[in-house]
Amino acid sequence: MRKARAVLVSAVLALGVSLTIGATPAHAERLAGVFRDYSECQRIGNQGIAQGWWDSFHCEWEGRYRYYFLYA
Repeated sequence: MRKARAVLVSAVLALGVSLTIGATPAHAERLAGVFRDYSECQRIGNQGIAQGWWDSFHCEWEGRYRYYFLYA
């Protein structure tokens, strides 16, 4: 089960990054992570602001994947 979940998360990340790179202008948000819990998504988003990795972020629930996507 863990291997299947790891493969699924990797595939979702790769798909999200490829769609983000191919479909958005350079100044648009990018996919910065995929999380199971909203609180974890928020924690990493806030950490990114504190570290200077990005200026803003939002977590978006994707029901078909059952994960939260962090866009920064």
